[in-house]
Amino acid sequence: MKRIQLRKLGVALACLSLACVAGAATPAGPAPASPTATGMLGFTAQGVAQQQTLEKRFNALLSAPEMRGWLEQLSVEPNQVGSPHDKANADFLLAQFKQWGWDAHIEKFDVLYPTPKQELVELVAPTVFKAALHEPPIKGDPTSALPGALPPYNVYGADGDVTGQLVYVNYGMPDDYKELARLGVSVKGKIVIVRYGGGWRGLKPELAYEHGAIGCLIYSDPRDDGYFTGDSFPVGPTRPAEGVQRGSVEKMQLYPGDPTTPGYGSVPGARHLALKAAKTLLKIPVLPMSYADATPLLKAMGGPVAPENWRGALPFTYHVGAGPARVHMLVKSNWGLKTIYDVIAKLPGSTDAGQWVIRGNHHDGWVFGAFDPLAGTVALLGEAKAMGTLYKQGWRPKRTIVYASWDGEEPGLLGSTEWAETHAKELQQHAVLYVNSDTNGRGILFAGGSHSLQHMVNQVAAGVTDPETGASVQARQRASIDVRAARKNAKPLLKETAKLAGADGDIPMAPLGSGSDYSAFLEHLGIATLNLGFGGEANQGGVYHSRYDDFEHFDRFGDPGFHYEVALAEVAGHIVMRTADAEVLPMRFGDFSSTLDRYVQQMHREVKTEREAANAQHKLLDAGAYKLAADPLHPVAPPERLSNVPKVDLAALDTAAGKLKASAQAYAAAYGARAKAGLNIPPPQLARINQLMGTLEQRLLDAQGLPGRPWYKNMIQAPGELTGYAPKTLPAIHEALDARDWSRADQYAGVTAKVLDNYRAQLDQLTALLKQ
Repeated sequence: MKRIQLRKLGVALACLSLACVAGAATPAGPAPASPTATGMLGFTAQGVAQQQTLEKRFNALLSAPEMRGWLEQLSVEPNQVGSPHDKANADFLLAQFKQWGWDAHIEKFDVLYPTPKQELVELVAPTVFKAALHEPPIKGDPTSALPGALPPYNVYGADGDVTGQLVYVNYGMPDDYKELARLGVSVKGKIVIVRYGGGWRGLKPELAYEHGAIGCLIYSDPRDDGYFTGDSFPVGPTRPAEGVQRGSVEKMQLYPGDPTTPGYGSVPGARHLALKAAKTLLKIPVLPMSYADATPLLKAMGGPVAPENWRGALPFTYHVGAGPARVHMLVKSNWGLKTIYDVIAKLPGSTDAGQWVIRGNHHDGWVFGAFDPLAGTVALLGEAKAMGTLYKQGWRPKRTIVYASWDGEEPGLLGSTEWAETHAKELQQHAVLYVNSDTNGRGILFAGGSHSLQHMVNQVAAGVTDPETGASVQARQRASIDVRAARKNAKPLLKETAKLAGADGDIPMAPLGSGSDYSAFLEHLGIATLNLGFGGEANQGGVYHSRYDDFEHFDRFGDPGFHYEVALAEVAGHIVMRTADAEVLPMRFGDFSSTLDRYVQQMHREVKTEREAANAQHKLLDAGAYKLAADPLHPVAPPERLSNVPKVDLAALDTAAGKLKASAQAYAAAYGARAKAGLNIPPPQLARINQLMGTLEQRLLDAQGLPGRPWYKNMIQAPGELTGYAPKTLPAIHEALDARDWSRADQYAGVTAKVLDNYRAQLDQLTALLKQ
């Protein structure tokens, strides 16, 4: 569901042996470091050598041609939820796991999954036009002509039959509605048309509804992922004129998963809410469109000329409306349950079998789904086959390894959420790590998630080779950050990241929001989590969620040679095996503490910035500057007056962060002393240490959850209520500041401080055990 973008890329792992990359480049940067030279977090000296040998054996078992064959097979037919091929793929995955020696089974869930019955968009004034709402075959791409695909639609939008004037609202985000109000245009009783981008698609119709609109159309503008960004498919990778981005519009900012089983698994026979009681279903109809279909609608609009930063790349003047364009929109759906199929496989652990290391990637797509998600799925299959072979050869991981191929991710993280909710108690008792991937392609690597995992990921990345350059993955990531941070328009946070990474420092871990299957693990259950993937060079966004995301497109543009599929298998596989085999779980809590310090300082800066912005605006309003500066022939109203910013009390947060820093330093000293002595810890004491480490992330949860969104319980990172996929750090405080609710910000500074104190108390227990 979530595509990797270059601005968010982080650390992962590439091919360790140049022999596995045909024509590998001469290293353009620092060569990969040997684990024996750098040490390996959580391992004894003897364990480092054994693990290095194991990882080399694992790498040798990975095959790019084999992954290419799997991708071709899995994407040979449409595989959306409820399709025959989706079930066939689950059965194939199950058979492969069993063949490779895993204990595997399928878990079924019955979920609400509406499908289109009737769709219509037609311009009824001032001219007449009927939208195709269809993606035709592309010459040279035989897969795009295959039957079985559902028509383009936005799942969990409402049914409706509406007619109204059309209003263009740019990306349809909150600031766009503020600008629209200044232009004197209302969407009440009208249909809005917005372009993809600028924020998660599900927010667009929800915000339209909140502003009084009766329907919402979302189109792909070529400025964002079409010919403005590169040659269109089939010549190049970007979105063709008839390409449509499907996608969910479920209100996942409230909770993901089946809208009718909030907080509990939709196992067969489970109670389902009535549709009118499901809070994550939308209230107005919404449909996606190609820019070929959107063009006649946009050209028929009048009203004010759109602001400069609202204008796309279509060859005409963009107007805001309302009217004279009038549109008739009809959506009717089949609102039934469908069965989804999660494939769950297990390799039992030996000495620490009660701790689980979980790895997941979904297998359902919107149509053929080669890039999203099957590029990640074939990497997972490569890992599973290699680990199964090693297991047959005598390797026994200390901890139990669980591999999961989720179904129903595209509609709303259904398979992973329902499984996690069903098994919540045992997951919080046993799971110590969840490693997720989704889309994958050529480029730099992304790693986001729990900050205590930062050093392990950096160690892994420093010891492997990027397929295209021959440098280490970490060196290439650092170079990418440095180059982007040196640009004149670089954002302060990017410059700060570059400074922290430095010449030899760890690359900071990105926080996570939503949009893929890690949400239930990190943000609901409090399990240490990573999300990994390559991206930024393949430009796969042009076929994202369309029928043109198929094998032919991926084979030409996504990852020719499938070297980055092997690389993803290595990053995830090495992290899984290190966590499964480490003497002490490979976590470093000082990294979380130092990251928290930066988040707290960001809160202080935001308060200061908001106060300065409000004061500056008040001066301009009081002086009548906005009215005086406006063009009398094209008037724009002044902005709404910002509220004053009082003192925001973050003292409790500051104190908690300071105490945590001291505790993290004490832990680091105690662990360092133990590591220097060879991690020679008595088994009962070691088991208790690992148990405390494996559950420490859960201390970052608050039982009441985020305000208005109790399903999300993580007080450090979560998807933003008005950002969708994008993360908010210290979210309860951050969103109170965004809402200018200063008393709520004060309140949740205290709540977050208590969460941090609970985390610190358990960390102090760890330190005391290490000192014994």
